[in-house]
Amino acid sequence: MSGNSDDSANLNAAEHENGYDHDQDSLTVPLLSIQRSTPNNTSQVAIVGASICPIESLDYEIFENEFFKQDWRSREKIHIFQYIFMKWLLAFLIGLIVSLIGFCNNLAVENLAGVKFVVTSNMMLKGRYGIAFLVFSLSNLVLTLFASMITAFISPEAAGSGIPEVKAYLNGVDAPGIFSLRTLVVKVVGSVTAVSSSLLIGKAGPMVHTGACVASLLGQGGSRRYGLTWRWLRFFKNDRDRRDLVTCGAAAGIAASFRSPVGGVLFALEEMSSWWRSALLWRSFFSTAVVAIVLRALIDVCLSGKCGLFGTGGLIMFDVYSASISYHLVDVPPVLVLGVVGGILGSLYNFLLDKVLRLYNIINEKSAAYRIFLACSISIFTSCLLFGLPWLASCRACPSDASEACPTIGRSGNYKKFQCLPDQYNDLASLIFNTNDDAIRNLFSKNTDDEFHYSSMGVFFVTCFFLSIFSYGIVAPAGLFVPVIVTGASYGRFVGMLIGSHSNLNHGLYAVLGAASFLGGSMRMTVSLCVIILELTNNLLLLPLIMLVLLVSKTVADAFNGNIYDLIMKLKGFPYLETHAEPYMRQLTVGDVVTGPLQLFSGIEKVGNILHVLRNTKHNGFPVIDEPPISETPVLFGIILRAHLITLLKKKAFLSSPVRSNIDAFKQFSSVDFAKRGSGNGDRIEDIELTEEEKEMFIDLHPFTNASPYTVVETMSLAKALILFREVGLRHLLVIPKISGRSPVVGILTRHDFMPEHILSLHPLLEKSKWKRLRIRFPLLRKMF
Repeated sequence: MSGNSDDSANLNAAEHENGYDHDQDSLTVPLLSIQRSTPNNTSQVAIVGASICPIESLDYEIFENEFFKQDWRSREKIHIFQYIFMKWLLAFLIGLIVSLIGFCNNLAVENLAGVKFVVTSNMMLKGRYGIAFLVFSLSNLVLTLFASMITAFISPEAAGSGIPEVKAYLNGVDAPGIFSLRTLVVKVVGSVTAVSSSLLIGKAGPMVHTGACVASLLGQGGSRRYGLTWRWLRFFKNDRDRRDLVTCGAAAGIAASFRSPVGGVLFALEEMSSWWRSALLWRSFFSTAVVAIVLRALIDVCLSGKCGLFGTGGLIMFDVYSASISYHLVDVPPVLVLGVVGGILGSLYNFLLDKVLRLYNIINEKSAAYRIFLACSISIFTSCLLFGLPWLASCRACPSDASEACPTIGRSGNYKKFQCLPDQYNDLASLIFNTNDDAIRNLFSKNTDDEFHYSSMGVFFVTCFFLSIFSYGIVAPAGLFVPVIVTGASYGRFVGMLIGSHSNLNHGLYAVLGAASFLGGSMRMTVSLCVIILELTNNLLLLPLIMLVLLVSKTVADAFNGNIYDLIMKLKGFPYLETHAEPYMRQLTVGDVVTGPLQLFSGIEKVGNILHVLRNTKHNGFPVIDEPPISETPVLFGIILRAHLITLLKKKAFLSSPVRSNIDAFKQFSSVDFAKRGSGNGDRIEDIELTEEEKEMFIDLHPFTNASPYTVVETMSLAKALILFREVGLRHLLVIPKISGRSPVVGILTRHDFMPEHILSLHPLLEKSKWKRLRIRFPLLRKMF
């Protein structure tokens, strides 16, 4: 074996592993702690469900070894047809399954919450307000308790929205358990019960995670446990194809949440995916088209009255501006102000949510009991707030020209009776004592400029702003899309009420623009949000105003902090690679950050050496070099993966002497042997048992080594290497020397080596120059520091 062969070198080589940090003690140190003020040095561990988990990277590169070439050459046209057919079939199945789950989610939420509100309203009609509050609060508590318990004990990975996890996965970060079957079940059931419990959370984020789980499970390549071993299912046993399926699943999740097929595709393109191509655009659009068609058919069934309390509720579709609207140049300044303030409020929202999540994690990381107690405490506080605040609002007389029954009793509507007299309604209860979907519909509704009072709208905005911050982060599936829409719509409607007759726009339209401004300020998306809102409101005439308010709010908010999902990814510790390189990376070369010692394998390696290295290091990739007498001088042959080495040891493809094997080696294996298995199903080196005689034998690594790996010279700019690493979707990038005569390979760059925390820890002087440039660029920072 060439390179460092002593035991200490082999043990120390683990520090450069992609998936493990240089400091092994950091695996037990929480990423989020109240004392953490130094840069994050644990980029390779993440908090998933408030548990510290080592994570690994995904490899989207095609591993081109001799075995792969032989396997590809043997494929006939029928195999290529099967592969293409299965791609489109899985895209169809993703759309079909996600649409059915989305419909059932909304059906369950509307009926669970509807029964709760009907029973509570009946109690209030009889004047039994104490019993009504008890029924309301206890039902909310039971639903929250159930959601938090199944999440805490069955699948902590299902907590939160799931969008940060999916976004990190599409960037190349594989956190354990995020796409498992139990995560999918808990995500669906937990989201239904948590949203039904009147917590100010949404189901759009969990639907994105649900779609990604469905796509990942369909792309597992079958299951021996359940007898699904049809060979057509084996084409997708690699990270590259699974990435494409997960992208389709994320797009389908948004489409199922808002009935926005085009918005779903653009959301996946703009916010989620780090790699995109035209073929993926077609398949994701096909998936979302299936979602739209299936939901349209199911909604027609429900409109006939066969879905219980579902009726017109759920499946957010605010068709409130189908009539022509008119606006003029004089209406532009208020819209600009709406966008500026929305950007400021959105950045403030992100800042406060960041602080609350850090606080919650201190509680959540203690034990499951603390997590459940926190969720139940938030539920009780929310119930008290939702039931108590409407009592502060005064009753208002029902309008004579109301478009629906006034007051509304039990079911959803614009005119909630609450505690008022028969001919009166409580405007604050119409917003608070309702589902989030119905509250948005009430805010967006047209011809209701006199429906709400200033004080009621102001109280509702403040309540939504802070309650949504404190509700997110509990141990339950919870999304941010709907709470942000509710908060932004209330803010926009309040602005519309202040402007009053000085504008040609009605209050409902201001609510739509307010929701757009708050979404842009918090989530920092433009194109996808614009299309989603247009598909929600079903009116293309809103396009110029929505574009304007989104651009202004995003620009203003970007001056303060990042978008909400990037902040959450940073809190969780995901090593996410940004699209751009930091300026200081151009001052460094790859040789400045690559670390060692490096573990090398010879082209023909002794079995005992391979077993020793795999057991004492955690590398996932090893350079393979040829030395005399195979070659005249040491030369880099390629790179071999840890999983492939374990397969070779498991199959015992050994040689009695160190000679090159012939083509018969291919008869011992099939492509399935080297395909990537589903999550958590890979072979472990600890399970390999060999005799002393077998350890003295040899393995010819040449047929199984990627002979054309991506390499960079050690003097290449780190910024340029980062662009290559991210754009190609690599897991390992070999660094070769500039001057011949040295070792054929200097080191391996992994995702960890591009993390700013790692770079700045190696070169602390760059931290000072970084802040100096920022202070020159942003005058606000000069005042703060």
